[in-house]
Amino acid sequence: MRRGRTEKVLVQQIRNDDVTKFPDEVVVEEPLEIRLDGNLVATTMRTPGHDYELAVGFCATENLLDHVPITAVRYCGEGPAAEYEFNVVTVETGGQAPLPQPRIGNVSSSCGLCGSVALAEIASRMNPIDGSTTFHVAALQRVLKEVNDRQEMFNRTGGLHAAAIFTGDGTIELVREDIGRHNAVDKVIGNRFLQGKSDANQLGLFVSGRASFEMVQKAWSGGFGTLIAVSAPSALAVELAKTANMTLIGFARQDSMNVYTGEIDK
Repeated sequence: MRRGRTEKVLVQQIRNDDVTKFPDEVVVEEPLEIRLDGNLVATTMRTPGHDYELAVGFCATENLLDHVPITAVRYCGEGPAAEYEFNVVTVETGGQAPLPQPRIGNVSSSCGLCGSVALAEIASRMNPIDGSTTFHVAALQRVLKEVNDRQEMFNRTGGLHAAAIFTGDGTIELVREDIGRHNAVDKVIGNRFLQGKSDANQLGLFVSGRASFEMVQKAWSGGFGTLIAVSAPSALAVELAKTANMTLIGFARQDSMNVYTGEIDK
């Protein structure tokens, strides 16, 4: 499995009246075509690495699997995977999953259902989260400190989002980085899905950036009872989190955070 990689570019830095040149490290971005049983699902621009997790997580959070088991995940194409630069992944269910309807164009953070119709549709097929952990402020502060320390590629390039799973005491269980924050979330959810783990209601999900409707939708699909974001939620995200019985936290800093739905312990 390939890891995220970077390239060196020569940049000019202008500071006050001084101009200097130096090599800077920028993250590589490539398209990934996701297929389900060989059928096109979507194409997303992503940071290469953990592609199987991304493909499985996307299919899971978009409810494309319909609760059928995955039999295999592989790179594919009309020839050797290397000839396609490992940019096509298919998730196999032996034809048990429903035939997917491909998305037109690239997936972006604004993709997905939206509006009150979407909220009602999601609520009709997903149960509210039950028995979730109530986190202490100290545990959430620990998450914010540790996740920053573990964003290796961001610390090198400043160009990636992160998603992280954390336990009740604030221990980071898993971190994934990607140029797309929705991709980072799909990667951590895909990792758990491939391992057959189902205790997400006892865990929390951290996302860098804002808590959009889609982020809450993905967290709910993953079974997480708590979602904490560095930036703001949208109004529809707050409404969806209430419907999901999810704790939603925004503007998260080590010295302050806003709780929009649910509860945390002092």
